[in-house]
Amino acid sequence: MSEPRGRGAPARGDRGGKPHRDQHGKRDQQRHGKPSGQRDHRDRRDRRQDDTPQGPVAPDLPEDVDVSALDIEVRKELRSLPKDLAELVGKHLVAAGELIDVDPDAALAHARFAKAKASRIPVVREALGLTAYHAGQWAETLSELRAVRRMTRSNAHVAIMADAERALGRPERALDLAKETDVKSLPPETAVELRIVAAGARRDLGQLDAAVVALQGDDLDPAKRLPWSARLFYAYADNLLAAGRRDEAATWFMRAAEADTEEETDAAERAAELG
Repeated sequence: MSEPRGRGAPARGDRGGKPHRDQHGKRDQQRHGKPSGQRDHRDRRDRRQDDTPQGPVAPDLPEDVDVSALDIEVRKELRSLPKDLAELVGKHLVAAGELIDVDPDAALAHARFAKAKASRIPVVREALGLTAYHAGQWAETLSELRAVRRMTRSNAHVAIMADAERALGRPERALDLAKETDVKSLPPETAVELRIVAAGARRDLGQLDAAVVALQGDDLDPAKRLPWSARLFYAYADNLLAAGRRDEAATWFMRAAEADTEEETDAAERAAELG
């Protein structure tokens, strides 16, 4: 994945206000595989040999996998490994990145293998955490991203961690994460994503008005066009609708559609549905 999203991956909400998935998977792919073949049938003796402690079995790598596709910062981290091992781990990170959108489970196999070979490298744990998130493995997501936070002392993935808590049915823990995080220390886009996740957690708890209020701020301004405006406007509209404020929701869905120049959301369709 040429970059398990450069250490600041925001989450992406869905229209129902439920736990969601990372919205920048393609970038993640560059920083960090589907096993291409089935294992041959073997006799009983060969299977017993497989059970000996020889380490994890590596998923098959694509023939054209190129470790140079990794982000330069990732390659720097891998330099602490022996050269051959660094290249092997790097290739599996690249394979995971190439597969994360098309076959998350296969990508996860590559990321898990990379961890088995280099568990003390933060970027490897980061890659596994983000890949697990894409594959819907919420507990593994939390375990790995917590490890990254301990290793790097960074809250870059706090929004994803909070979202995984929601997915595990623990909205209170998601809110605790949001409360204990120094939002001013986060990149602006990550801080906004954490607000969106926290609003979703409020909604999970039935606190619909509080969910709406949680998204209000200086950047909730239709006159501004910030990188996260479409996401924020959309989440605000969705929570307004959940709170029964239909007309206001229609207005904000339209504003989200106007801000969504890349057409990454269905805001226009939502606005049309509401008349």
